[in-house]
Amino acid sequence: MANGDEVSNKQVLFRDYISGFPKETDMILSTTGTIGLKVPEGSNSVLLKNLYLSCDPYMRLRMTQSATYNPNFVPGSPITGYVVSEVLDSGNSNYQKGDYVWGFAGWEQYSLIENPVPSSLRKISYTDVPLSYYTGILGMPGLTAYVGFNKLASPKKGESVYVSSAFGAVGQLVGQFAKMMGCYVVGSAGSKEKVDLLKNKFGLDDAFNYKEEPDLTAALKRYFPKGIDIYFENVGGKMLEAVLPNMAPHGRISVCGMISQYNLEQPDGVPDLSHLIMKCVRMEGFNVSYHYHLYPEFMEVMKQYFMDEKLVYVEDTVEGLESAPAALIGLFTGRNIGKQVIKVSHE
Repeated sequence: MANGDEVSNKQVLFRDYISGFPKETDMILSTTGTIGLKVPEGSNSVLLKNLYLSCDPYMRLRMTQSATYNPNFVPGSPITGYVVSEVLDSGNSNYQKGDYVWGFAGWEQYSLIENPVPSSLRKISYTDVPLSYYTGILGMPGLTAYVGFNKLASPKKGESVYVSSAFGAVGQLVGQFAKMMGCYVVGSAGSKEKVDLLKNKFGLDDAFNYKEEPDLTAALKRYFPKGIDIYFENVGGKMLEAVLPNMAPHGRISVCGMISQYNLEQPDGVPDLSHLIMKCVRMEGFNVSYHYHLYPEFMEVMKQYFMDEKLVYVEDTVEGLESAPAALIGLFTGRNIGKQVIKVSHE
């Protein structure tokens, strides 16, 4: 604790740009920073006490110097991502002391956000669920699932749906949306524990461990003898290659992510896209940042689901900023069971 109105502010700093697989040492835990507990006089800033941090696969793309759809991390500066926070002080009329918010901030105990706008720092009004849910099911991953499946994939009752990385923060919600729509749903994951949970806890019709399948194309043919109507793409590479010949006529592929490619210096190519033509398959990538106008609609849908007790959600929570680097790296080995969350401070 520093003297006066300043306190210590532990941070996770980005060391430098990388290639290949990220390591914990690419991030530095700094305990030397301090921050004032009041916003500057006359400013339009908001001071946040960060409660939960979100670990998400897209963050790996921000570790390289090449441009991505999100700004690159800055060497020597804090890692940034989605957080859930409490407002400690505010010079902004949109936010009051004591408000809970979620949005974009640094991986640190306290963040000073200059001139925030409601679209980047959202007030939390629905508190009948844990606040940590706003890093996942009620935050960016939840909206991603809603847009990618309910809007872009145009699902219909009775259709066959395949979800790769079905136990991830996005995938676990897509599978449930599909079941509620009356679809036949199969998911894949990377361990027996996750497969069992997908079938027994999330209620999918079937699930399989992709690591145990010597021939993914044959495996998908086994689960979808009449073809896949909707594929929710989280993986890319060999998985996408296996899906294409198994798509049904007029199928839809909603491309959310390609986690298998993020650590490769030379990404895999998909050798045969002619299936898209022969079967009239629509394949569409999307970036959720262009769809936040749907967030109020999404929240109304989700609140009703929670009230009706229709949703299941699994979080993997680790304690403390010092655990953050290992938690982020663990996403790429499948170490987490559910949505990866870092608890920074008590509510």
